[in-house]
Amino acid sequence: SRRCQRRSIGCQISRENLHRRNTECEVYDDGTNTFFWRAHTVTVLFILTCALVYVTLLEETPQDTAYNTKRGIVASILVFLCFGVTQAKDGPFTRPHPAYWRFWLCVTVVYELFLIFILFQTVHDGRQFMKYIDPKLGVPLPERDYGGNCLIYDPGNTTDPFHNIWDKMDGFVPAHFLGWYIKTLMIRDWWMCMIISVMFEFLEYSLEHQLPNFSECWWDHWIMDVLVCNGLGIYCGMKTLAWLSMKPYQWQGLWNIPTYKGKIKRIAFQFTPYSWVKFEWKPASNLRRWLAVLGIIFMFLLAELNTFYLKFVLWMPPEHYLVLLRLVFFVNVGGVAMREIYDFMDDPCIGLKLGQQAWLVAAITVTEFLIVVKYDPNTIMLPIPFFITQCWLLGILLIFIWTLWRFFIRDITLRYKETRRRKQEVSADRERPQGNGSTATPSGRSKLNGSSETLRQRKT
Repeated sequence: SRRCQRRSIGCQISRENLHRRNTECEVYDDGTNTFFWRAHTVTVLFILTCALVYVTLLEETPQDTAYNTKRGIVASILVFLCFGVTQAKDGPFTRPHPAYWRFWLCVTVVYELFLIFILFQTVHDGRQFMKYIDPKLGVPLPERDYGGNCLIYDPGNTTDPFHNIWDKMDGFVPAHFLGWYIKTLMIRDWWMCMIISVMFEFLEYSLEHQLPNFSECWWDHWIMDVLVCNGLGIYCGMKTLAWLSMKPYQWQGLWNIPTYKGKIKRIAFQFTPYSWVKFEWKPASNLRRWLAVLGIIFMFLLAELNTFYLKFVLWMPPEHYLVLLRLVFFVNVGGVAMREIYDFMDDPCIGLKLGQQAWLVAAITVTEFLIVVKYDPNTIMLPIPFFITQCWLLGILLIFIWTLWRFFIRDITLRYKETRRRKQEVSADRERPQGNGSTATPSGRSKLNGSSETLRQRKT
């Protein structure tokens, strides 16, 4: 009963905090519920049934087994997406429309099932299965080496001495900037973004003996990636976060706005958040939040590595549309997952259950890594150079020592000092004089003697 009482009190406080966090950005909504916002469950069911009746009764089934298999799988996925968009549980985001986020939740389920299917295949069958998606796949591709000549100014090339810089200016440069801009909007913390950015460069240094495209020039690592692309993306992301936190959120029905300029502005703002919640991770506040922040950083880095290792083991070229689709997928589901993780850490009521999108994203990240381990264990098991291993062990040891000191030794020391201070206060209270300004006698006999002396004086 005490546990339930504490939980109810915590949930009540949590609701007040959640209401405060959601309303401190001044949300005004006139409550307009138009055709755009209504759940069209019956309409979607009717259209889906008509499509299936047409395929069954009016369309002649081709005799191509491979084509029928592909079409059957696609039809099954579309039916599941129609069900999920109309019936799935809503997440924390409502703009531009709740159905949009329900759609990506269902896509997350489909992608995880696809990864599970690939995981249970043999290496040869799994790679050849990719040909059903694109016949050009299933062929081993050489990885590009970004190292080589690392001179910023090459005096041997009289035509273009800065050719090394221009060679690195490919499509991945704006992709780096845009990626870190979006990641900043997901994480909403400058320190965490910078730590993940720098840590990934260290991972590239550590794993360049496994994947050739991790081998880059020093200025490509620290100047082009960390400072220019990543740093500029993080800076622009933080500026956008500052604007979103100060922006007034006034929602009015489109037909209630009199001017065309106001209608266009309202349509544009439909793609901004309904309300704003500032993330305060506070990793050093307690052990649970510290371990959660470490877990977030670890999963982010693992998802980044999966991007390179997956295309390596599944023989997909970097410019293939499937690689781009995976990045678009994580852009749409990552923000929801981070919000659910933050609520899981910050709210004692929501914290009893991890959000559905966060659960699926974590499962996808782990499944992708297991596919990499199964499909090419020789590459994964290549021994890391000894000095790199020493650096990582030293870093892990420092994190462990700091965690031990911050959340165990320091707390025990502070608790001991607090207990000692309270004991000293109690002993001081006992020795403090009692009564209305009169001096306390040291013992009962002296008090009695004092009373008898007073009595003698009165008699005389």
